[in-house]
Amino acid sequence: MPSVSRGHHLAIYPGSFDPVTLGHLDVLSRARGLFDEVVVAVGRNPDKEDFFSVEERLALLEPLVADVVRRHPAGATVSLASYSGLTVDFARTRGACGIIRGIRNVTDLASECQLAITNRQVAEIETVFIVTGEAFAFLSSSLIRQIAGFGGSVDKLRPFVPENVALAIAEKLRNPSPSIARLAHEAQVD
Repeated sequence: MPSVSRGHHLAIYPGSFDPVTLGHLDVLSRARGLFDEVVVAVGRNPDKEDFFSVEERLALLEPLVADVVRRHPAGATVSLASYSGLTVDFARTRGACGIIRGIRNVTDLASECQLAITNRQVAEIETVFIVTGEAFAFLSSSLIRQIAGFGGSVDKLRPFVPENVALAIAEKLRNPSPSIARLAHEAQVD
């Protein structure tokens, strides 16, 4: 039987990561066991106003990703990138074989399946669903933005976001802008 050469398996883990949560890091940690390389791709959702700029999100993610890799050095290499436009277009330019999506519940699964089928038909790229840990099944960046926007205590957010993110949220709240109130309303609509 001829030997089969397995190629380098690179996956894109796209999201707004606005802000990054412990649920995001949970999905990334487990994805590292499935691929040779993972690109955490920070995108901007044009339908939502940013809480953190793309540059701020990348800066917050950098030490967190380094910590994930340090704690489990045998997993996939991880890099950070930002992109705009369609995720599948970005994935193609990077030579990705898959897109990683975190799933929290059945509602996520329904909407993500529709997107995965479309991505496969349009771009011939597969989607790999990773079910988040039980502790993060209710957690979303939108929920964090909503709590922050309505003046919730940053201390109450600490179980859900990394410490550097909690500190960055606290800093944003010390220097409030009119957009924070809009973000709270926007998150409520999601």
